[in-house]
Amino acid sequence: MPELPTTARGIATRRRILDAAAVEFAQVGLAGARMDRILDAAEGNKARLYAYFGSKEGLFDAVISDRVDTSTDTVPFDVDDLPGWAVGLYDQNLRHPELARLIAWTRLERSPTGRWFDSTRHEHKLTAITQAQAAGRLRAGDPTDLLVLLISMASAWSPASSVYTATLDEPAADHERRRTLLRESVARAVAPETGEPLTF
Repeated sequence: MPELPTTARGIATRRRILDAAAVEFAQVGLAGARMDRILDAAEGNKARLYAYFGSKEGLFDAVISDRVDTSTDTVPFDVDDLPGWAVGLYDQNLRHPELARLIAWTRLERSPTGRWFDSTRHEHKLTAITQAQAAGRLRAGDPTDLLVLLISMASAWSPASSVYTATLDEPAADHERRRTLLRESVARAVAPETGEPLTF
């Protein structure tokens, strides 16, 4: 069982390893990553790396979890503004494309099936969606399916896309056009089946 650091120095070392590993894994994936490059970039040592993460696979899992947590904390979920939340994810993918790349590598190298995100991290979102559906504010259906759809829509221009990858150096008007399309599309997708479409 990997150990958690208990000192400020240990926490800082673990953070440097996670950050260096995120860059390495995002660029070359799990199979292509080299622990010596990660250690050189993190200015760490092999003993600490394996004590904290156990293995290269354990480090990869920790990086994915860390980046998902960071994204979750950066883009707060608001069930009453799902279009705004989706746009926030679009912007997060622009600023930090490594998470989408890491997810793409996970898909390529591990071929996951079924739900492969940590449900405990998303439980409050699923609960909020269920409550909003019961109140008639969102379309009916499986909350997980709805959440997966919204994340996929927000990631349509991310490095996980099979069609187009947006970057920060593109014209601002291009990003605004996509945000508008995303916001309007999500509003329609989550609107109740009866009555007027939701406005946000």
